[in-house]
Amino acid sequence: MSTTSSRTDPRILRTRQLIRDAFIDLLQEIELEKITVNRIAERATINRVTFYLHYRDIPDMLEKIADDMIHEIHVILDDAPYPFQADVDWSILVKVLEHIGDNSKFYKVLLASKRIPVFTDRLTKLFADIITSRAGKRDMSPALADLSIPRDIVIWYGSSAFIGTIVCWLRNDMPYTPLYLAKQLSQLFRLHHNTT
Repeated sequence: MSTTSSRTDPRILRTRQLIRDAFIDLLQEIELEKITVNRIAERATINRVTFYLHYRDIPDMLEKIADDMIHEIHVILDDAPYPFQADVDWSILVKVLEHIGDNSKFYKVLLASKRIPVFTDRLTKLFADIITSRAGKRDMSPALADLSIPRDIVIWYGSSAFIGTIVCWLRNDMPYTPLYLAKQLSQLFRLHHNTT
């Protein structure tokens, strides 16, 4: 899972992938605070200079890996029909969940076990933005309006529920296929939308 550009040298992408994989492996063994550039470089079988050609330091690496993660999901969403329609939302969701499943080691470590804030925060913001844009395309249901629930609380609730479901799915070793989980979530969202 890395940002691929037609202009990016494959060697650069390969090196960044080595660094990212080394970081994820180390994170499964030790706490984030104990991970050093030396350890990452040694695990990635590169030298420190090579690491610094790509990242200023570990916080910069975390930010850029988070950027790559969001970019990958945006690529999936950009391929989706717009505006979203209820009957195709689940198929978009399948693609997002397949991506997460294909990169489960990455997501499991960064979201489900270590809970590194930059990754959780970026994903929560992404899904909050999606919910906000969808809510802007539809009127708030009469029942929600009657309850006087502020829109921001509805958005927080929806994005947190989605992230929480993904985290539980990962922690339980993905007992459901992306297709099955997407259909169930789609039904829940539809049920929630119809009853609220």
